[in-house]
Amino acid sequence: MSGSQNFKNTIYACFTGYIVQAIVNNFVPLLFVTFQREFSLPLSKITLLVTFNFGLQLLTDLASVKFVDRIGYRISAVLAHLLSAAGLILLTILPGLMKNSFAGILICVMIYAIGGGLLEVLISPIVEACPTDNKEAAMSLLHSFYCWGHLAVVLFSTLFFAVAGIGRWRVMALLWALVPIANGIAFLRVPIRTLAEDSGVEDRPLKEILGLGLFWLFFVLMICSGASEQAVSQWASTFAEKGLGVPKWIGDLAGPMTFAALMGTARAIYGKFGDRIPLVRFMIGSTALCIASYLLIALSPDTAQGATAGLAGVGLCGFSVGIMWPGTFSLASASIRGGGTAMFALLALAGDVGCMSGPTLAGFVSGAFGDNLRAGILAGILFPLLMISGLFFLHKRRKAAA
Repeated sequence: MSGSQNFKNTIYACFTGYIVQAIVNNFVPLLFVTFQREFSLPLSKITLLVTFNFGLQLLTDLASVKFVDRIGYRISAVLAHLLSAAGLILLTILPGLMKNSFAGILICVMIYAIGGGLLEVLISPIVEACPTDNKEAAMSLLHSFYCWGHLAVVLFSTLFFAVAGIGRWRVMALLWALVPIANGIAFLRVPIRTLAEDSGVEDRPLKEILGLGLFWLFFVLMICSGASEQAVSQWASTFAEKGLGVPKWIGDLAGPMTFAALMGTARAIYGKFGDRIPLVRFMIGSTALCIASYLLIALSPDTAQGATAGLAGVGLCGFSVGIMWPGTFSLASASIRGGGTAMFALLALAGDVGCMSGPTLAGFVSGAFGDNLRAGILAGILFPLLMISGLFFLHKRRKAAA
């Protein structure tokens, strides 16, 4: 087998790595209403599950700045997959064994969140270091697999629940745990290069990266990317089921699955045609569309037509946020040479700050307004507004430098 073919296997393993991250981030949100009923949990505690998941991923991102380069990409990647699988497996056991079911769920979330955080730090630089021609397109295509994973989680889980019943959600959790187990084994075998080996540029010291004003602009853009995406994504199933009053299976298919499908479509489109479309302009247009989708979700009337419009807004939001995360990664990588693993880890940290902040803000505002998720989504519009402001600033700066 040739070296090129070997690195194709590395890229395939990375694609699956993002599917694993999609599983750990999006399977449990499908069970929020089920957890409320089965374990008698209020919406405020359900909100804490989202906060806890992305908060721990954030801390993992921060810690990995120091240890990933020391222990190596391979060991870190295998560990990430093992932790992801362990969290899903324990989710089927601990809540029922412990007197405090919520504490049991939190422990499981803690374990798979560390795995998800490691994956977020590792996968992008591993692909960036592989020998590919168009880095921006490769990065967008890579991140589309998070969306296809999200879509698969919703589709197969919904079909399973429709056939076996929602009461058998533990079986579904065990089935999803097989994916990180298999991909962890794959990462034991595929070749892996570092960013320094690919670019030939020495990694900048962390202190130097933190001293760059341009880095902090990308840091803020990553926060807004994560928040704009997850404020809708994490609550899409609950919004459809409780906010719009549609049956769960319809809500999951028309809400989070459509969101994931259109987000993946946007990333695949840029992955295919990225060499023809200026990235910053594409991101500005996408963010304007995101603002419109938030307004459509939040302001749709409480009628049958309003429910249709709200679900359309969820799908539109998925398409609009598709380029934000991988686009920001690509812009940062191209603009700050020698950023290395440390920069990717810090940007992943910023993304997780957003992933935690967006749905948490939406959840708490919803709770303050009597569990009105429309009010929560409207509050979340803050993030795409900040995103478009930052992109216009970056566009102006790049034009001035040209």
